[in-house]
Amino acid sequence: MGFIKKEILIGFLVSIFATSCGFFIYLQYFSRFGFYETLNMIRESGVLGSVITLAAIPNLFVFFVYMKKKQDYRARGVILATIVTAILTAYLKFF
Repeated sequence: MGFIKKEILIGFLVSIFATSCGFFIYLQYFSRFGFYETLNMIRESGVLGSVITLAAIPNLFVFFVYMKKKQDYRARGVILATIVTAILTAYLKFF
């Protein structure tokens, strides 16, 4: 049972890292402004949830890599992190 929890946790953490990298890449390379300027504009305009959703796209790649390698429990961790991201996005959008 401990092995399963460890594998799910690894998938969860890798997914959070992939989302963080996606967020950083969006802020750094897809904006014509500086990193902190873009972050402030996103907060002020209220589109943080949308940007987080876009940043979660690398999770698809991570999920399919785990599925191809037949690491189902790590893929479950990715799904769990994606659900947490979706809940966070909904919270930011509606509250």
